[in-house]
Amino acid sequence: MLSLRKKILVAIDGSPMSDKAAEEAVRLAAGNAAQFRSKVYAMLVLPNAPRTTFTDFVPPKPVTETPEWGEIREKIFYVIEKSAQEADVPLEIKVAHGDPVDELLGFAEREEIDVIVIGSTGKGFLKRKLLGSVSDKLVRNAKCSVYVVRG
Repeated sequence: MLSLRKKILVAIDGSPMSDKAAEEAVRLAAGNAAQFRSKVYAMLVLPNAPRTTFTDFVPPKPVTETPEWGEIREKIFYVIEKSAQEADVPLEIKVAHGDPVDELLGFAEREEIDVIVIGSTGKGFLKRKLLGSVSDKLVRNAKCSVYVVRG
């Protein structure tokens, strides 16, 4: 268990594994005494908006600026918001655009995060070698601890 106030970053993408990671991050934060309350940051990293071409008259809006965003956001962050509220853990939601590894590492460094919690997708050897894995890259490059939650 954590013994002092910690800043915990959890990567969220709406998948069942990220929901497990969210619950684990809240459990870690809730394990502290009241005077050492930890804070959880839940971060969703969306891909950069598609580039416009010369045939596009109006560039597409980012998903966060569409009417459907409220419903999408609610579904993606439901588990972490519910878990944090039930455990009375401070939670801050972040949405970024770009490469997930770069955005998570950059945020962790800027905010002096103590531990990153991420779910493992369980990719096979070949897929991991060809595409890489966000959790693998975070483990290799993060300056803080990384907690990989497995299914």
